[in-house]
Amino acid sequence: MKFKTGLALAIILFITAIGFALGCGQSSASSQKETTAVNAEPVKMEIAADPSGDEVFNGVKIKRTDAEWKKLLTPAQYNILREEGTDYPFKSQYHDNHEDGDYYCAACHLKVFSSANKFDSGTGWPSFWQPVNAKNVVEREDRSLGDVRTEVECARCGSHLGHVFDDGPKPTGLRYCINGTALKFEKAK
Repeated sequence: MKFKTGLALAIILFITAIGFALGCGQSSASSQKETTAVNAEPVKMEIAADPSGDEVFNGVKIKRTDAEWKKLLTPAQYNILREEGTDYPFKSQYHDNHEDGDYYCAACHLKVFSSANKFDSGTGWPSFWQPVNAKNVVEREDRSLGDVRTEVECARCGSHLGHVFDDGPKPTGLRYCINGTALKFEKAK
């Protein structure tokens, strides 16, 4: 009887080890794919019939299925914007951007931040002391990491942009810590 129990335990451990190895391999491949996708050009898509709606949220929300979002966004954008993922610090294409211009939600092209309100927080993420318009972002309580934080979402499409903290500079004292993958920067003309 001991032999059968030992053999069964060995088989279970072997299968678990194989499953773990396969899972890690998929995780690495997925991670590699996402790293590449961060630098990929976003998919062009039709956003709104009224382009002036990109400046200030007009109350008309964009709703899409997960399948539709997956077709419109790169895998990295989908992870950040729709699954509330996070960029690695200092890896964002915008954390060290010092050009004049505006930052738009990468999912729906609503203007959310301006370079005029950007500052170097030293955290490795693009940081702003206020949004371009308070109507363009929504702040929600986030308890996902066992701590209470304030999540920042796009008001038009509900996409996750990042978090806001109360350790920023004057005049607001706020630090909107935003994922670069969630943004699309457009230079001032």
